[in-house]
Amino acid sequence: MELTINHTQKKFDVLPENLEALMAMEIPEKKKGIAVALNNRIIPQSSWPETILRNKDSILIITATQGG
Repeated sequence: MELTINHTQKKFDVLPENLEALMAMEIPEKKKGIAVALNNRIIPQSSWPETILRNKDSILIITATQGG
């Protein structure tokens, strides 16, 4: 199974059960300042637990940074 995360293909033996599980794997230390798009659609953080991932989904993760 495979997902495209930030334009890079990543293979999984078993896909994470939902978007929340994927985010815990990808950036476990970061809880705030994150925006996620699934197949070009922004997914609010409150919907991550119920957002099921499917093979070949495309995910874009954007994190806020400090500075200017």
